[in-house]
Amino acid sequence: MHEESELVTGEAVVLDLHVAKLASRALAMMLDVLVQFALFIGAFFVLTLTVPGEDESLALTLILVVVVLIMVGYPVLFETLSRGRSLGKMAVGLRVVRVDGGPIRFRHALTRGLAGFVIDFWALGVFGAVAVIVSLCSSDGRRVGDFLAGTLVVRDRAPEGVAYPAIGMPPGLEGWAAQLDLTRLPDDLALASRQFLARFSQLAPEASHALGWKLAQQVGNALGTPVPPGVPPWAFLAAVLAERRNRDHARAVQAYAAQVAAARGHLPAPGYSASAQVGSMATGGQPFAAAQAQPSPWPAATGSTGSAAADPPTPPSGTPVVPAENPFTPPG
Repeated sequence: MHEESELVTGEAVVLDLHVAKLASRALAMMLDVLVQFALFIGAFFVLTLTVPGEDESLALTLILVVVVLIMVGYPVLFETLSRGRSLGKMAVGLRVVRVDGGPIRFRHALTRGLAGFVIDFWALGVFGAVAVIVSLCSSDGRRVGDFLAGTLVVRDRAPEGVAYPAIGMPPGLEGWAAQLDLTRLPDDLALASRQFLARFSQLAPEASHALGWKLAQQVGNALGTPVPPGVPPWAFLAAVLAERRNRDHARAVQAYAAQVAAARGHLPAPGYSASAQVGSMATGGQPFAAAQAQPSPWPAATGSTGSAAADPPTPPSGTPVVPAENPFTPPG
């Protein structure tokens, strides 16, 4: 009940993974339901010992709070802290990822949890009938919560496949990329750009150039910034994706450092920066914060330069061309 699918991980590496289909997801769901049922029993036992029997309104209120915390809070908490895995998914070997293959965040987990409670399984889901029907109709087994959150469930224990080199930061674009507002970049557009860069060397020069400019223009419109003058489209896309990956890594390290500090019962040492510990491939292992501080020869990332110099040179046909000389090495 699994289907092969090509996804891109948060490290910008393309891997052949197995998309989780109905059988494995149902097994993970059953395990999670058993955990939730055990939590219900424990919560009910505690309430019977602590809540006075004559106060029915208080008892109903507490029961409602417990139901919400267990049915919604349990999957949201685990999928946020474990980056896409509940206890059931851990046991089966599944993980929730974004549609571009990157790790999910709290908003993705919250959307999936609320949709699961209201639509997919319990309130309106007829005990999972809606989730089953939608998953069967979806080519990659996604339920309503996955469509709303922009997520996908894949197998963690996938066989090894062909991997492509990770996308690095082109030299000189570190400071320019650090100013970008990457929250405006859609996941599907990021996925298309990563797949283009991974197959850059396999395409004919004319086709790769035309497709690269098309993607670069779409990404530039989404971010509100044009391609810097003299920068080839693939270098522009690589800088955007490398910066996006670096920020994801920095957030992951900061979250991990916060969890470790909380587990030890103290805060990190003064002046400690988790993001500074994240190596940037764009700078040969240089800390992420240091890469942001490096000067850049390219103009600041703004919505509009107000000058025709920012537009790439175009031949009579209207297709942009790459300058004859540039400091960038095309991805292999």
